[in-house]
Amino acid sequence: MSAAETGSRQTNSRATIEACLAKGRPALMVYLPVGYPTVAGSIAAMEAVIDAGADIVEVGMPYSDPVMDGTVIQAAATTALERGVRVDDVFEAVAAVRAAGATPVVMSYWNLVLHRGVHRFAADLKAAGGAGLITPDLIPEEAGEWIEASDAYDLDRIFLVAPSSTRQRLATVTAACRGFVYAASTMGVTGVRSQVGSSAEDLVARTREVSDVPVCLGLGVSTGEQAAQIGSYADGVIVGSALVRALTADLTEDGATTGELDPGLATLRSMTAELAAGVRRARPQVDHD
Repeated sequence: MSAAETGSRQTNSRATIEACLAKGRPALMVYLPVGYPTVAGSIAAMEAVIDAGADIVEVGMPYSDPVMDGTVIQAAATTALERGVRVDDVFEAVAAVRAAGATPVVMSYWNLVLHRGVHRFAADLKAAGGAGLITPDLIPEEAGEWIEASDAYDLDRIFLVAPSSTRQRLATVTAACRGFVYAASTMGVTGVRSQVGSSAEDLVARTREVSDVPVCLGLGVSTGEQAAQIGSYADGVIVGSALVRALTADLTEDGATTGELDPGLATLRSMTAELAAGVRRARPQVDHD
């Protein structure tokens, strides 16, 4: 099932994930930052990954102090900020993702939302076609204004759990989530890893014990084999740093795109296609349409 089949008409991320699961596979979610290498270039990159098989696009809002992000994403965010990326550019990217046939969710550090105004941000996100917001540095206990705004505008709110999360913590976080819960497979910042931590499957299982919210797992996924491994037990597979690195491989020193594919996104497309193939073979006992 292609991204177009999961549908830009799906109103939220849970509907998209459940549509994928109904076809016998997890959803593929990819992260790309707005403004890298340029705003137009980042939108082209998002359209490329959708064309190659991504179901949900995590639209990254660059931030000057990205405490959760590893070096690859930090470098891309720095470049985007130096080139003048703005919050309005994020909403432009969200609209483009929706138009291209995938479900857009924004990943943002909370201070940027506060600076714009929580209800204004929610209204703008909804108007652009966004499904919701991932907030890596916001916990449910401090999210009252966002919970109110997301309810008002029918937006997904996606909080994070980690291997260190206790049963009570998992229950608290998932109760506040709508759309899906973001499960970090390892402790620490984002980045490509040679293997996904052994605690990942346990984290998904423990989360399911306390909630029926879909569980999407990320941090470290970089290959189709890893996507298939995680997709055998998670509802969604999240990939970020590996794709940002792939995009970097298609850039010249001045940030222009290269390659025969216009706008020069051959490596990014190829890696996304490999990841999409991985999630499609994650559950081989199921017959796919």
